[in-house]
Amino acid sequence: MAAKKNVAKKSKVVPTKQRWASDVIVDMLHRYDLPYASMNPGASYRGLHDSIVNYGQNFPYLMLCQHEEIAVEIAHGYAKASGKPMVAILHNLVGMLHATMAVYYAYIDRAPVFIVGATGPMDETKRRPRIDWTHTANAQGEAFRNFTKWDYQPTVIDGVPESFARAYGVMMTEPQGPIYMCYDAWLQEAPLNHAVALPPAHAMKVPTPMAADPDALAQAAEMLVRAKHPVILAEFAGRQPIGYEPLVKLAETVAAPVFDVNSRLNFPGCHPLNLSMSKDVFRDADLILCLDTRDWEKPTTELVSTTRTVTSLAPAGCKWIDIGFGDLEISSWAMDYQRLHHVDLRILADTATAIPALTKLCRGLLAKNPRLQPVVKKRFEATKKKHEALRAKWAREAKENWNASPITLPRLASEVWDVIKDEDWVLTAGTLEDWTRKLWDFDKPYRHPGKSLGTSTQIGIALGVALANRDKGRLVVDMQPDGDLMFDAGALWVAAKHKIPMLIVMYNNRAYYNDWHHQIRMAKLRGTPVNRAHIGMDLCDPDPDFAGLARSMGWYAEGPIDQGKDVKAALKRAIARVKAGQPALVDTITQKR
Repeated sequence: MAAKKNVAKKSKVVPTKQRWASDVIVDMLHRYDLPYASMNPGASYRGLHDSIVNYGQNFPYLMLCQHEEIAVEIAHGYAKASGKPMVAILHNLVGMLHATMAVYYAYIDRAPVFIVGATGPMDETKRRPRIDWTHTANAQGEAFRNFTKWDYQPTVIDGVPESFARAYGVMMTEPQGPIYMCYDAWLQEAPLNHAVALPPAHAMKVPTPMAADPDALAQAAEMLVRAKHPVILAEFAGRQPIGYEPLVKLAETVAAPVFDVNSRLNFPGCHPLNLSMSKDVFRDADLILCLDTRDWEKPTTELVSTTRTVTSLAPAGCKWIDIGFGDLEISSWAMDYQRLHHVDLRILADTATAIPALTKLCRGLLAKNPRLQPVVKKRFEATKKKHEALRAKWAREAKENWNASPITLPRLASEVWDVIKDEDWVLTAGTLEDWTRKLWDFDKPYRHPGKSLGTSTQIGIALGVALANRDKGRLVVDMQPDGDLMFDAGALWVAAKHKIPMLIVMYNNRAYYNDWHHQIRMAKLRGTPVNRAHIGMDLCDPDPDFAGLARSMGWYAEGPIDQGKDVKAALKRAIARVKAGQPALVDTITQKR
């Protein structure tokens, strides 16, 4: 992008006559090359703040945010898009309590976020009256402990380097996740009158990936090549780019259709073996291979929402293989581990190493069994026909009610695609109820870091994704729900302030319609009036002016637009501004789905 950017550039520290304890924390931030720190200001880390800005020469680059949730979500999105961590800094007890939901979502989405917190002095004689007491807790990390991989509060400055190094290693070891380091305010502010040893520069920061048991992997290969209708179910296998192409090679080797759960982009959208979003693929499966998959149940079952009845789509005799981290990421508090899956073969391993090894074994077995090769070829052609039929069906459906107002989601997805398809684009978290996945060509691993999570997370994650891609010159597109943006519209200011160019296309149905739809289901079940289901759900009267809001915070913006014919020209104008370095928003009014 053409405009001047705020880019984190590592500088030499500037020593002063007196060194301070918080300088040691900055030394570690530099040693581990953490380029950005999103934060909301707080006096509990004023010592660290001063050390970052002056001693560390603003490295990591401090990104001011209006809310702690947004600070954590930016780091979450950055990690998903780049595979690298960044820092989120939280003001003592109150700041960390603001951030709890965002930290929880980073945890269940396996995003490595290095959370730096602070507490009022544990030395009671150094506490300011009242404020340092109300902002301090015993075992402050307890508030995060059930949904972080590790937390620690060093008692002396000499404990900072070792605990920092351990925290980084724990955070980046698979399965990854957020950690919390809490630094006592007085510990930060105290003069430093002795040298504090840092970890040796040659020390390995993260252990090597976990390899699969060779005998178990050989058994998996045998089961896979012998299956008549194998299906691959992938969720986090594509968490790093190195997981994307190896999965293509495995699928092509055995001609197995792939269902991508989309917590990360695991498989090319237009590949002939991609049968994502078609649950029918499981109906005749005789083997399902789960690759780093926690959410195995939703794709492979049918749900009657009103009665909460779940029925498996897989035949009774279907065999299951699970390769991933199993119960390594299980928590005794949050039930994100989901229903226990009684599989036939469980292999504890990192798919980054297991998938290439499994592919090699499968190729060897197929080479020794020439009679299986025609079976594989026939299966590939059959899956290709199903894939092409699905794409053709979605293309036809996208044309239905083409000129409707408000705009249909398929038309909006089509209009955006027509404008960006020749760009080097990235889609952030939202997929427009999967219409982008049905109509766009996700041909590279960086096109999409994975689906969105709960409401109030998407705008922050989108900012992090845009930050991760900013210096690559890519066009970052956020299909932004209105309800999500209403949680923290101030996040728009962050993009303008920190020169993060991105395109937001509002998916604005003027409602929290997912919940509205739940109330419609309840009304139909109970015989209560459907026309009252909107109460407590609609976002109108008054209608939020998202374009006006964005302009007030330094964005280029147009809208609201409720005619499909007007969308393309508005998008082109907005993209021109994004390429010039300014974030841009186009507010489109869409139908409720």
